[in-house]
Amino acid sequence: MQENSAMRGAAQAWQRVAEQVDGQHWPAATLYVVATPIGNLGDLGLRAWQALHRCDVIAAEDTRSSRTLLDAWGLRTPLIAAHRHNEAQAAQAIVARLQAGERVALVSDAGAPAVSDPGARIVRAVREAGLGVMPIPGASAVITALMASGVTSDENPSFVFAGFPPSKSAARKRWLGSWCALPAPVIMFESPHRVRATVGDLLEVCGAARGLTIARELTKRHEQVHTLTLGEAADWFGGEAHRTLGEFVLIVHEAPAVSTEGRIDDTAAALLDALLESLSVRDAAKVAAKVSGLPRDTLYAWALAHRKSG
Repeated sequence: MQENSAMRGAAQAWQRVAEQVDGQHWPAATLYVVATPIGNLGDLGLRAWQALHRCDVIAAEDTRSSRTLLDAWGLRTPLIAAHRHNEAQAAQAIVARLQAGERVALVSDAGAPAVSDPGARIVRAVREAGLGVMPIPGASAVITALMASGVTSDENPSFVFAGFPPSKSAARKRWLGSWCALPAPVIMFESPHRVRATVGDLLEVCGAARGLTIARELTKRHEQVHTLTLGEAADWFGGEAHRTLGEFVLIVHEAPAVSTEGRIDDTAAALLDALLESLSVRDAAKVAAKVSGLPRDTLYAWALAHRKSG
């Protein structure tokens, strides 16, 4: 009896909130940029549901994937394709619809459109046409991973989002070296077929002691968030076959603070100075780390700052 009463109360509260959201301002001739669940269908918000219900059409990165979400929530709004390969043409079609007074929703496969997903070109085209854009926030893989990692705090909330690394190893190492030299946790996405290679490159660039949080299958049944060092990562992936499955968020922890306000000893500095005359920052740091035994990411950060100031 008590459980039934609680359920009735929850249903009534849901209905009241839904009515409040329904009564909010929903302007016509507006592009609604709607964040969708990153895995768990229950993470669709009431405003997102209302926007998808009220719009005349939904521009989707993958219409089949979006139809699954719409069917789960009882939505029958028509879908049109708006993906990386037709974004320019889709933008023109959407602007025309908005100019005719329609409401158009923009969604990606999961998460926020135009953030490591198609959609930015469409948003720019709509704004350049003088039409309205309304963001509807929702689930974010970046924020979800951060919440479970503990790498930020209210005293030090800084982090950087780097997106997807390059697919080729040489370019990826240069890219990782630049991002991971920053004095903040670095968040990146990676696919299951490249995650082990990327983590291997991170080990080479940052050294075995650097902290790493691996988040996979966020909000789904087999969600995992695990923190270790880069030196432990290969064994962790090899421990169970499923650990390389799913979509990944990697958080490279901030490098430990360098003593004496970022300076290295005179011998290492002289070595790096000499190496930088003929080598890249990455290669100079790599050689200096082998010779001196100092952490490669510390030497990389010093060499990068020294070259920029030189």
